[in-house]
Amino acid sequence: MPAAATPNWISVILRWPLLWHAARLALVSAYILGGLTKLLDFAGAAAEQEHFGLYPGWLWAATAIAVELGASLLVVVNRLVWLGAGGLGVLTFVAMLTANAFWTLGGHERFMATNAFFEHLGLIAGLVIVTILSEEAVVRPKPAAASQAIQGVSR
Repeated sequence: MPAAATPNWISVILRWPLLWHAARLALVSAYILGGLTKLLDFAGAAAEQEHFGLYPGWLWAATAIAVELGASLLVVVNRLVWLGAGGLGVLTFVAMLTANAFWTLGGHERFMATNAFFEHLGLIAGLVIVTILSEEAVVRPKPAAASQAIQGVSR
C-alpha cells in the first residue's frame, strides 16, 4: 500500500451513507443556530448589526436570518447547494470584514479577531468543497445509477 493511500477502514467509514448527510448538517450547524438565535431575539440581532456598522440593523438582521436558515436548508437537503453555500459564503465574508477586522485592532483583541477571521475563511473553504462534491455527484453519478440510467434510456 503506497504511503499516501487511505487505509481501507477509513475508506469504509467515508462511504457510510449517513456520513455525507451528517457532514453537511455539521457544516451549517452554526448558521442554523445563529439564524434561530437572531429570530428569537430580533431586536438584539438588529442591535448587533448596527454595532458592526451595518445600517439599518433590522434589514441586515432579517437578511442574515433568511440566508442563515434558508441557505442552510438548501445545503442540508442537498438541493441548489451552489446557491445555499454561496449565500452562506458571502454572508460569512461580510462578517469577516465587519466583525473580525483584525487589522484595525491591537494586542489580545487583534489575536482573537485574526483567529476568528481565518476560522471563517476555513468555513468558506468548506462551503466551496461541499459545493464541488455536490456538483461532482450530479455530474458523475455512481456507477450503478449511471448504468440504470443508461438501461432506462435504451429501452
